[in-house]
Amino acid sequence: MQISLTHNNVNYLVDLNQYHDISIPMNGDKNGLKAWYLEAPEIVPVVDGSFVGEVAQGSSVNFRNIGFNPHAHVTHTECMGHISKEIYSVNVHLKEHYFVTELVSVNPKVQGEDRIIEKSQLQEKLGNKKPKAIIIRTLPNNESKLTMNYSHTNPAYLDEAATLWLRDIGVEHLLIDMPSVDREVDAGELKSHKAFWNYPNKDRLHCTITEFVFIPNDIQDGMFLMNLQVAPFENDASPSRPILHKMTAKK
Repeated sequence: MQISLTHNNVNYLVDLNQYHDISIPMNGDKNGLKAWYLEAPEIVPVVDGSFVGEVAQGSSVNFRNIGFNPHAHVTHTECMGHISKEIYSVNVHLKEHYFVTELVSVNPKVQGEDRIIEKSQLQEKLGNKKPKAIIIRTLPNNESKLTMNYSHTNPAYLDEAATLWLRDIGVEHLLIDMPSVDREVDAGELKSHKAFWNYPNKDRLHCTITEFVFIPNDIQDGMFLMNLQVAPFENDASPSRPILHKMTAKK
């Protein structure tokens, strides 16, 4: 199925049957993706007396409990409720799901023990573009990101000035392939989270940050139509599935 859309006065075709899923699935594997000092998630059959919810163990159905933390175990999208005293749900405040999106690849700058994505790097990548959504792929990029235990590793993160600049040019949805837009240990300052949401003001409740995406190297930087879907959890964050569709300019 193809659709047409116009962006910046250019007409594009988008094939909705062709897409890239940039989410990381959660499978309960103890060696799977995790962060924030938590153990692996659990996907286990319900046990109630003689009943075991596993067809392989004689049950008529598979009936499993799932225990996980969206911030630590899976691709997730979060809203301002992640850092506010007030309770805000991403399921309520993410009101749109399709965005023209720019994918950029950045090799963070080394500063002491840190790897930091700087404002100048994003400015170089975007030029005069002012996308509503941006996806940042950090370099080097490989499939170890699918199963990495990020705890105590001080992953790459966004400099506050870079995040402020993204907010100032109108970015409303920020996606990154790291556990956080902030430093792993920052004494609770959360500078990039607060900068992006203009916290504690309430004018960006509709804006989101998505962490733990994974973009394979065969997907080239550029412009995509993104469909950002979240599971309907009434929580500050929810597992999410960003889908990218290639945009082809009409001749």
